[in-house]
Amino acid sequence: MKNTIYSIISAGFLLTSCGQKFKNWQVPKEVINSFEKEFKNKSPNWDKEDSNFEANFKLNDKTMSVLYDAKGNKLETEEDIAVVALPQQVRDYITQHYKNETIKEAAIITRAGGEINYEAEVKGMDILFDKDGHYIKTTKE
Repeated sequence: MKNTIYSIISAGFLLTSCGQKFKNWQVPKEVINSFEKEFKNKSPNWDKEDSNFEANFKLNDKTMSVLYDAKGNKLETEEDIAVVALPQQVRDYITQHYKNETIKEAAIITRAGGEINYEAEVKGMDILFDKDGHYIKTTKE
């Protein structure tokens, strides 16, 4: 019986941590406090990204997300931008490597240490570039 209960709890935890939405009470207090300190009066939707917590919300009519570790340390901020706001080198790379495809979404990512990256979504993939528009990597969404 004990093993069955542990299996049910473990399965529930795994399902909860695989892209499922979280309620505020399911997010560590340290994460909530860090978010509320920087983004007063915002009500985010919470997701889990690996072992980290992602707050998704609107700020000044822009879609934003902030990623925190379980201790409330901010890891990165992502802000949607217009495709034309991507560096020309990024747009040229996409045109050259993904002929006849369009960039569905674009974002600027600011890592906790200040590093800037750009992200372009093409064909269900996120293509990451450095601040100068040099290709870094491609990942599935």
